[in-house]
Amino acid sequence: MAKTLRLILGDQLNSNHSWYTKTNADITYILLEVMQEQQYVMHHVQKIMAFFAAMRNFAHQLEKRGHQVIYVKLNDKDNQQDFEQNLKRLIDQQEIDRFEYQLPDEYRLDEQLKSICLSLSIETGFADTEHFLTGRSDVQNFFGDKKRFLMETFYRNMRNKLHILMNGEDPTGNRWNFDADNRKKYDNKVPLQDAITFDHDVSVLKGMIDKMGVKYFGNIDEKHLEWPLSRQEALKSLDYFCHHLLPHFGTYEDAMLQNHISLFHSRLSFVLNVKMLSPVEVITKVLNHYEQNQETITLAQVEGYIRQVIGWREFMRGIYWAHMPGYEEKNFFNHTTEMPHWFWGGNTKMNCLNKCIGQSLDHAWAHHIQRLMVIGNFALLAGINPDEVDAWYLGVYIDAIQWVEITNTRGMSQFADGGIISSKPYVASAAYINKMSDYCKHCYYDYKKKVGDRACPYNSLYWNFFDRNADQLKKNPRIGMAYMTLKKMKPEEKALLMEQAEKYLGDLNGL
Repeated sequence: MAKTLRLILGDQLNSNHSWYTKTNADITYILLEVMQEQQYVMHHVQKIMAFFAAMRNFAHQLEKRGHQVIYVKLNDKDNQQDFEQNLKRLIDQQEIDRFEYQLPDEYRLDEQLKSICLSLSIETGFADTEHFLTGRSDVQNFFGDKKRFLMETFYRNMRNKLHILMNGEDPTGNRWNFDADNRKKYDNKVPLQDAITFDHDVSVLKGMIDKMGVKYFGNIDEKHLEWPLSRQEALKSLDYFCHHLLPHFGTYEDAMLQNHISLFHSRLSFVLNVKMLSPVEVITKVLNHYEQNQETITLAQVEGYIRQVIGWREFMRGIYWAHMPGYEEKNFFNHTTEMPHWFWGGNTKMNCLNKCIGQSLDHAWAHHIQRLMVIGNFALLAGINPDEVDAWYLGVYIDAIQWVEITNTRGMSQFADGGIISSKPYVASAAYINKMSDYCKHCYYDYKKKVGDRACPYNSLYWNFFDRNADQLKKNPRIGMAYMTLKKMKPEEKALLMEQAEKYLGDLNGL
């Protein structure tokens, strides 16, 4: 029989894929640690460790099931440090007759693998990852020629198509969306739960990347890496979420606390995005647990989570494939400001950013409101170059792969796509951050002050953002109130606000 080499990428750790149903001595699987993937962006050290450790474990599990596996470590002497050269070397050495791969979720890798296949003199083929609930083009096909894709419309279609939380053609509870119920500040009415963590010694891996000169940022306790690195641990994390966190997830999903980083969030994004878990098994587990525990779990908790998995996650992937290439270059506001140095250390006097960036550097994770309404909000108000914002988000978060990162960052957070994803920019003054967190109570700045000594930067930057972008935004019906308020401002009040904002914009590193 023809000898086949099958490539498995670091985010394709799906042990239930049909590739692995049967063992075949003529099929060899290959996983590669390459500098190519460490250099296109600088990653958080925990992200590198988690990917490498999870890949190594996956290879080991395949071998235990009887599959033929080649694993190329970063420091192997024959490692050519990119996919193409390594694959061509092994195809020659192993006398391979056919090469196959699973469709990548990043455009750059999709293009690279198509190019590699064209350059090979052997048969090639590809397979679906068998992970997502939609195909690459489903979102584009659903919306057709419309300029703006509405997630809510897509989400309702997914609910109908998959018959999830439905009574016939009507939504369970007679409401599609419980988002309005899920915006509460943490009020101490229910006890907080610790996130589930694991205890992995990755000191050998850390030593290897240091010797290889890999550039990284962020912090790590290399003796105690906390993230799930195997399917068994991923399933344990899912079970923990259902039993301990799901009962209050929806209510407090937007809340933030400076001394508790995750509240009731599942932190399953890493294991989902590397495909240790599938969205089908996650939502099946959540729905089954809800059915069995309706006396302690309300519909709002479950709908809020289901919306993230079958709605937002699939929607963002569809946007990515509908608008790549080119999406990574969008800069609607022509922002060019350099990112402040404290994004790499967290040492800013703004407590909300100090805590959210510090948490990101310490844990390679933050929840969606910390990413969107604290860090992303500031970046947009300050006019930071979206190229730099993209690179930081793609590098810092353990779950960040371009298909999900760039749509959330350049699209939803920075409005750099001009409204493809969001109908308005997600910006807010200090009042919102104070409403949803306890950060402002412990801050050097006064969240109530708009101008003057120790006035919170978010306040004047908020009005400066709308003023400087009036030509692009004033006709947007969703933010008309902001421009009505600006118009009614006394000239001297507005002048003071703009002066305060320019002072802060002139010294972002000093904030």
